Amino acid sequence: MSIFNLLRIALRAIKRNKLRAFLTMLGIIIGVAAVITMMSIGQGSKQSIQNTFSSMGANMITVMPYNNMPMPGGVRMGAASVQSLTLNDVQKIQREVTEINAISPGVSSSGQAIRGANNWPTNLQGVSADYLHIRKLEIQEGTNFTDEQIKSSAKVCLVGKTVVDNLFKNGENPIGQIIRFGKIPFQIIGILAPKGQNTFGQDQDDIIIAPYTTVMKRILASIYLQNIYASTATETLSEIASDHIIEVLRTNHRLRDGVENDFDVRTQAELIQTLSSTSGMMTSLLTAVAGISLVIGGIGIMNIMYVSVTERTREIGLRLSIGARGKDILWQFLTEAVMISITGGVFGVIIGIAASLIVSNVVHWPIIISQSSIVISFIVCVITGIFFGYYPAVKAAALDPIEALRYE
Repeated sequence: MSIFNLLRIALRAIKRNKLRAFLTMLGIIIGVAAVITMMSIGQGSKQSIQNTFSSMGANMITVMPYNNMPMPGGVRMGAASVQSLTLNDVQKIQREVTEINAISPGVSSSGQAIRGANNWPTNLQGVSADYLHIRKLEIQEGTNFTDEQIKSSAKVCLVGKTVVDNLFKNGENPIGQIIRFGKIPFQIIGILAPKGQNTFGQDQDDIIIAPYTTVMKRILASIYLQNIYASTATETLSEIASDHIIEVLRTNHRLRDGVENDFDVRTQAELIQTLSSTSGMMTSLLTAVAGISLVIGGIGIMNIMYVSVTERTREIGLRLSIGARGKDILWQFLTEAVMISITGGVFGVIIGIAASLIVSNVVHWPIIISQSSIVISFIVCVITGIFFGYYPAVKAAALDPIEALRYE
């Protein structure tokens, strides 16, 4: 029997019981739509994480203090409470780690930025001029602070768009204006180009940047650093530079062999890999749960094909009696099962794409609809139709024509 005839007979059988066929397809439709939606959300999340860290500087290396001496009970203090990094560490890294092309000390403080009657809770970052290069920040208007201003602990700052919008509500030009952070006055010398929110919902424009010496002396009254930021020319050098930084800091901190580091060195690649693997695991879990609908849909196909074989027993007997072979009957019912599965898959793909676009436009989650997810869905539909339609088809092909003709 030709494939054309098989398709024609299968289509006629489906048309004969349209509602039943649709209800059978429903499990496949829901399963495919759910799988495509979950994969789209997962792929979008991965890409968004990579874009976020790339916008922060794909080659960035961050050094943070770490308490290698646990308190009684095994409790370790948080990084903010540990004092192990100093400006001497920055100078050592700058001299000895040749793989890096920029480095900046880092300190920060949270508080209220005030101008006249307006105030705004924000974060003050104390860094060097290289910080903008490391974090890929740009100045939209004004200038960066100079080395002389860093040496003199000048009370100057750069501000993000969110701070500008909340302190200068009447549209005044912030350049040259004085704002206070706590009790310390700062003169605005530059406005940062807007970057918006990152993947984690953090406003990257809600920031004030000042010389690290100013923040250390006038705000924190501390000689210790909270972070050291560095960057390399290429991503491939990040791991090499990271290992070299560890060697330099261990020597500078006089840590003996076997003693745990009192600092932690992280590269963007490590953070991207960690978050991407977590996102991938969650996507796989959600996709697997959604895939259960496909199994349920397949069971529905098997069930309805059994019913179809029972209802059409006399038809099968008539076909066998006039010369149809067992494999013709097998292919007839197998084609019908695969057609139901593929048709459900087509509707599922359409609904899945529509659901993904709705999630993107309404919830504003990052979405990537990949061709691979659509192709995989069709392949799964074909396999589901063959797997769950095969046994009923074999049962139909094995019927005795005489017994089938006698069936009531």
